[in-house]
Amino acid sequence: MNLLLLPPQRPFPPHQGTTIRNYNLTVELSRRHRVSILTFLEPDQPLADGPLQDICHYLETMPSPGRSLGTRLRQMLTTTRPDMSWRLWSPQFNRRLTALLRQNAFDVVQIEGIEMAPYLPTIKQHAPRAKIIYDDHNAEWLLQKRNFTTDVKNPRRWPAAAYSFIQTIRLKKYERQICRQADGVVAVSRADREAIRQLDPSLNITLVPNGVNLASHNPAPPEVIPVDLVFTGKMDYRPNIDAMLWFGQTVLPLIQAKRPATTLAIVGQRPHPRLNSLKANPHIVITGYVDDVQPYIAGAQVYVAPFRVGGGTRLKILEAMAMHKAIVSTTVGAEGYPVTSGQELVLADTAADTAQTILHLLNTPAARHQLGEAAYRFVAEHYTWEMLVPTFETLY
Repeated sequence: MNLLLLPPQRPFPPHQGTTIRNYNLTVELSRRHRVSILTFLEPDQPLADGPLQDICHYLETMPSPGRSLGTRLRQMLTTTRPDMSWRLWSPQFNRRLTALLRQNAFDVVQIEGIEMAPYLPTIKQHAPRAKIIYDDHNAEWLLQKRNFTTDVKNPRRWPAAAYSFIQTIRLKKYERQICRQADGVVAVSRADREAIRQLDPSLNITLVPNGVNLASHNPAPPEVIPVDLVFTGKMDYRPNIDAMLWFGQTVLPLIQAKRPATTLAIVGQRPHPRLNSLKANPHIVITGYVDDVQPYIAGAQVYVAPFRVGGGTRLKILEAMAMHKAIVSTTVGAEGYPVTSGQELVLADTAADTAQTILHLLNTPAARHQLGEAAYRFVAEHYTWEMLVPTFETLY
């Protein structure tokens, strides 16, 4: 088939959740179909397209549009669309998409996430015979609702809570509209699928979880960076920021009261200024962008996923599993995966339980090894991209 994918940024290098999913979808689909990509290049992405140039039939990137604070406020005050839907709106991109749709007979046009959803009317207008698939990377209205319930408990976060409250209302309406207009809707977890169905019970939603490429995850890479605890992710993403602030300020002190030299590496691009408060702890390292997160994961004793807000399924958990790591996660962090606490990973939702669990694993190498091996078997049996991508093809 002739496929056009519209991801929010070029899916290379695959360094965070969205790019990892879109990169592996592209690789697997290109084995059997003709894949074209029109997308944005973010300012901090390298210019080289990597293997995409060879595996794509057509690849075009445009500079990611910038938005001033004034423009953002004006859009929020003068329109009813959610803030996220404006982030990647570009008249220039829309014109290029129009030309591409007119020049090609695409069988399927796939919208990757809500930030690209504003281009759906253009697809309908200029490619009326193409089927439109909306790959919903998160049930965004649910994510904003969780942000609200977390922030409203802290008076200093009330402005953020007010923002999330308004966005929750707008996102519910907008996501319902987009899902109804698409020919097919994909969710990445059962929880997200149910959240989308709350918007419209008549929607037919296909489940395609996130996956992992086992061959690209080396549990013993040439370089290993020793650290007790590690977290990886894009560090300007609100759920990641919240997770690390809670863990660094509330959980880690409990661990260090019993094991003072315990180290934590927070590995990921674009660290938000809110994380600066953690730098007062000399045993916390905030790396910023790194070329490869695997040396940190390989060198860690325990991988932590202490999420209190968020949605979808965490690709970072699959990556840690693929590297045979013992994982401690909150229930929200492991949402979407049919795991049993104490088997593939350990679930802990309070600061005291999380600290106690981590201390036990740090002090018990055999327990870490047992968890890591069970985690690897779990991901190898259920979550490789080779197993998951054919579900997309069935939907097409």
